Amino acid sequence: MLGMKLLVAALTIELDAFPAEIDGFDRLVTRAGKLMATMNLSRALTENTYDEILVLGTAGSIDPDISGGAYEIAGAIQHDVYNLEGVRGQHMVVPAQVSTGHDGVVIATGDYFVQDSADVANVRALGASLVDMETYAYIWVAQQFGVPIRVIKSVSDNAEDGAIVDWREQVTACSKELWTWFVKEYPQAV
Repeated sequence: MLGMKLLVAALTIELDAFPAEIDGFDRLVTRAGKLMATMNLSRALTENTYDEILVLGTAGSIDPDISGGAYEIAGAIQHDVYNLEGVRGQHMVVPAQVSTGHDGVVIATGDYFVQDSADVANVRALGASLVDMETYAYIWVAQQFGVPIRVIKSVSDNAEDGAIVDWREQVTACSKELWTWFVKEYPQAV
């Protein structure tokens, strides 16, 4: 598979605006959450060789200066882990933050849908601007396999009360926004 890239999303709906086949790209839908992301991306990288991983998906904004649009992710932290001293965002085994090597914003990953203003404040205090449920795992796995990774997230909601309803209503628009971004960044594939 030399010369191939891997297009990754957590959910099929996040790629609804994309054609089923894209020249030079295989597609992987991992399902939601860090464990599914880790398992399915690891399996794909064990079975094939890729020049790049491109993750596209949705995220909630926890930064009042970020209200919409598609954002490149520079790094990821985990907001739902604690070390032995009880410090939030610090894991006992993996690094506190992983990096894509690209400029952009920091995203906080956790295995639950952030939709409460108190939780937003706690996660924001860790230094992130966006939240999702997979990005930390994707970046960490890519690093373990030595494959370059880009992560682009379209803002679907403000991660406050009612965010899950907002996400359901916005995910289709986010997919279209991600397709527009993709066409500009990878015109040779379309």
